[in-house]
Amino acid sequence: MTSVERFAIASRIYRPEPAAASLFLGSVSDALAEAGHDIEVLTVTPPRSLRGRSGGSRQGSPSSSERVRTFPVLRDKSDYVRGYLQYLSFDVPLAFRLLFVRRPSVVFVEPPPTTGAVVRVICALRRIPYVYDAADIWSDAAGHATDSSLVVRALRWVERFAMRGAAAMTTISEGVVGRVRELGVDTPMTVTGFGADTSVFSYEERPLEKLFLYAGTFTELHGAGILIDAFARFNETHPGYRLKFVGHGTGVEAMRTEAARLGVASSVEFTESIPAAELRPQLNGAVASLATLDPDGGYAYAFTSKAYSSLASGCPVIFAGVGPTVDFMDEAAGSLPVGRAVVYDADAIAEAMRAAADHPLPADERQRVAEWAAEEHSMLATGRKVRDVLLRVAASAPALRRYSRKP
Repeated sequence: MTSVERFAIASRIYRPEPAAASLFLGSVSDALAEAGHDIEVLTVTPPRSLRGRSGGSRQGSPSSSERVRTFPVLRDKSDYVRGYLQYLSFDVPLAFRLLFVRRPSVVFVEPPPTTGAVVRVICALRRIPYVYDAADIWSDAAGHATDSSLVVRALRWVERFAMRGAAAMTTISEGVVGRVRELGVDTPMTVTGFGADTSVFSYEERPLEKLFLYAGTFTELHGAGILIDAFARFNETHPGYRLKFVGHGTGVEAMRTEAARLGVASSVEFTESIPAAELRPQLNGAVASLATLDPDGGYAYAFTSKAYSSLASGCPVIFAGVGPTVDFMDEAAGSLPVGRAVVYDADAIAEAMRAAADHPLPADERQRVAEWAAEEHSMLATGRKVRDVLLRVAASAPALRRYSRKP
């Protein structure tokens, strides 16, 4: 007889939706399945355009199982679950779903903090421990997205409530640990890092396009608007290139207006998020990917995780900003042509783009970068670290009901 744990994952986003959180949570499920455990995912109905698609390969053994239970939610104009009403449309039904789901050993919950608060209340009622994933600090982000101090204070209270009730927390970097401690939360935390879903992101040789690609979310905190100015300066010496944004973002209209003002509107493109399997070929053929983090955004402790997917696809990264991504890029660049980190300045970014365009990475070097990323920074390796945290929490709660089955 083999002891099998049952785990639940609660998240407003999951594969096949193309987002870092989806890939991350899928890797946690795969790691649990790999070890023979059962997983119940409580999430949302995917957008109509993605229904029936897979967001990544399953890595578990045939004896394990992942059951994904979906529920319809409100979505914003870009078909994304983002905004207070959208979160509420997930959180309220989640409370009832958690009440009646078959008892798990541990619940793993992904932000927003309102979801964490719901999980804390229901798990307390059912005497189930939960683990909270603090990839970043939502109340810090809110402080830069709204002028309402009341909203920020309320969200800060909810976020602390969600964190303090957790048996453990996971996070992406030591910077987040430090910020959580500043907020007065002493819940045990494990830095699991992040990585690329190498079942999807890998290198396949393709003709290089005159393309720079920004793939992922862009908000005021990221400060991606500076890339429009940088591209215009780059375009003065290197006409014929394109700058493409793929993903959800705020301030798109302002960025379009700026591109028109600078005379590069015809070379700047904005598209909605696409599945990872469709993004990979674009990364394979781009001169470089771009990523930013505004030094004045209050998020200097954040790590720009999109760099992993780019490198796993053999695409070098130009990062402009501050924080642990700079250290990561500088260290990796000492032995591999992974790209470069520059200061958050349009001229510096433009110069890095010129260098990438003048000396594009050849196929063999792109392959070498992709192999290194797959070996050192795979998402499944991150998922296994989270799995270890979940198993430790389950083991520390012997009163929980367990069950066994034949392998």
